Amino acid sequence: MNDLDNALKVQILLVEDNPGDVVLFMEALDETHVRSNLSTVEDGEEALAFLRREGRHKYAPRPHLIILDLNLPKLNGREVLQEIRNDSHFNVIPVVILTTSKSEKDMLEAYRLHASCYIVKPVDLKNFISVLKQVTHFWLNVARLPMENQES
Repeated sequence: MNDLDNALKVQILLVEDNPGDVVLFMEALDETHVRSNLSTVEDGEEALAFLRREGRHKYAPRPHLIILDLNLPKLNGREVLQEIRNDSHFNVIPVVILTTSKSEKDMLEAYRLHASCYIVKPVDLKNFISVLKQVTHFWLNVARLPMENQES
C-alpha cells in the first residue's frame, strides 16, 4: 500500500488491552465498508508513543478518530485523554470512550476531559457487536471527521 492509499483512508487508533474486544471491533469495522486503517495499542503509554511517533511508532499514521478504553495498564484512559486534550497537535481528534465502567464518576470525568462520547460496553456478545456497529457507523458514515493532515 502506498502513501496515497493510506491518505484516503480514515485512520483509527483503538486503545484496548482486551484482544477479544479488538477482534470484535475489527469485525464491526469491516461491516461499515468505509475505507479505513485500524491501528491498535494495548496500554496508555503506547497510545501516547503512537500519537507522538516515538520509538517503534516513528512512522505511525495520524489518527482521525481514537477509540479509548478507560481501564488500561500503565497509563489509564483518563490520563491518556487528558494528555490528548492538553496537546494542541491532538486535541481536535475525536476521542470515543468505550469502557466497561458504568460509574457516573468515570463518565463525568471523561466528559470534563472533553471526551467526544462515552459508551459502556454491553456484557453480552450480541449487544456488544451491535453497539460496535453503531459506533463505527456513526463515526465513519454520519459524523464528519477532521481529515486534514495536521502533522506534529
